[in-house]
Amino acid sequence: MQKLVHVVGAGLAGLAAAVQLQRRGAQVVLHEAAGQAGGRCRSYYDAKLGATLDSGNHMVLSGNAATLNYARAIGAADELVGPAQPDFPFVDLATRARWTVRMSPGRLPWWIFDPNARVPNTGPGEYLSLIPLLFAKPGRNLVQTMRCNGPLWDRLLRPLFLAMLNVEPREASAELTSAMVRETLLAGGLACRPLMARNGLGSAFVDPALRLLQHGGAAIRLGSRLQDIAFAADNRRVHALNFADETVAIEANHAVILAVPPQTAQTLVPNVRTPNRFAATLSVHFAVEPPFGLPPVTALLNATADWLFAFDGRVSATVYAADRLLDTPHETLAQTVWAEVAQAANLPAEPMPPWQVTLEKHATFAALPDQEMLRPGTRTRWNNLMLAGDWTATGLPATIEGAIRSGQKAADTLLNQPMERR
Repeated sequence: MQKLVHVVGAGLAGLAAAVQLQRRGAQVVLHEAAGQAGGRCRSYYDAKLGATLDSGNHMVLSGNAATLNYARAIGAADELVGPAQPDFPFVDLATRARWTVRMSPGRLPWWIFDPNARVPNTGPGEYLSLIPLLFAKPGRNLVQTMRCNGPLWDRLLRPLFLAMLNVEPREASAELTSAMVRETLLAGGLACRPLMARNGLGSAFVDPALRLLQHGGAAIRLGSRLQDIAFAADNRRVHALNFADETVAIEANHAVILAVPPQTAQTLVPNVRTPNRFAATLSVHFAVEPPFGLPPVTALLNATADWLFAFDGRVSATVYAADRLLDTPHETLAQTVWAEVAQAANLPAEPMPPWQVTLEKHATFAALPDQEMLRPGTRTRWNNLMLAGDWTATGLPATIEGAIRSGQKAADTLLNQPMERR
């Protein structure tokens, strides 16, 4: 008998779970409380700029295997584009220095022996400072684990770690940072090529998945908010899902994957532990054509913004760990960031082009050691209820890769266990 699975939440974790379930022959019902899918990785049309914007600028790396496999599965592999080589340009706005880190394509890091490829003012021996990170212990932060100062830290590691972790890297979980480094920097240049969604996150991750699911017979219910979960008397399984407009019975061959934010999961699942500290991201978009030769992505040092992204018809700058700026007026932010963007991209400072600010207050859980300890696993004590989301115990920070892995793991765990019988 075909298994029917209700996936609650249509962010990337829920979409990845639904796609994996359908590929393995399950019948899928996808519920989403909002009027659109995508969660924190959504696209929308902004009338002010006359352009499609994303809720935030997201960069994936070519070593993010689950992300690339998901994109291929939904027919959107060509939506992720980036430079042909694993190159990372940097601009220091305080000194006006510019350099590009050019990683070797293979696994052996020959680039650290090339003065024209490695970080300026560093020698090959300084890269050995990453070795203690490979032996990171649970509960430790980076400053307790490795050297967090000097040119290599300031000019490469801190900017990269900040984008990966979305918290001040020195305070971040060494265990999570180690996992990211193993899958990217230590996997060689072919795993480090930066990739962006050329037509927006919706075109790369959301819309193709919805089309695939619909074509495969999945029911997609937007504006379907789960209010309560009813558990069976023996407290071993989910008995029913209570939505705002209906109650759905969960029969013996039915199951549930809960792919909602951690705050929502706490209200629905008794005694579940979840991360409770979060970090914001903030992006400022400018309606201006990027100058010829501006790289798709550039790291900014000694600036308010951390990374600069170039798209057709606009440039965007993103601030990570942006909680300190939540109360700053948007116009002030735009003026400050535009001055930095203009300097980095060699654009005229005046007049400032049309702009828009996008803010995600709870963009990620805070990738700190104490928060890592609060992440729940995929399984729950109810045999037909699984959890998914980048906040679950994926072993990675809150990234697109982590979200997709969590959804696929929830689907596989559910389908691999013995079928229930009554």
